[in-house]
Amino acid sequence: MSSTISIRLPEEVADLLDKVAEETERSRSFHVQKAVLKYLEEFADAQIALDRLRDKDDPVITTAELRATLGL
Repeated sequence: MSSTISIRLPEEVADLLDKVAEETERSRSFHVQKAVLKYLEEFADAQIALDRLRDKDDPVITTAELRATLGL
């Protein structure tokens, strides 16, 4: 099942989207879906990184310790 969502894009962005859709023979909707999914994945990754950064119980190691662990 899918949901319909209406968005407004600046004309330049809409033109670029149309061009990509035409060149790839895919719909604008296809490309918008892919872009939104990519954004959400990146957002989730960033949130995990921030959560770990704020976690006082998560150990922090130096670059030298990391290199030694990896045998570099």
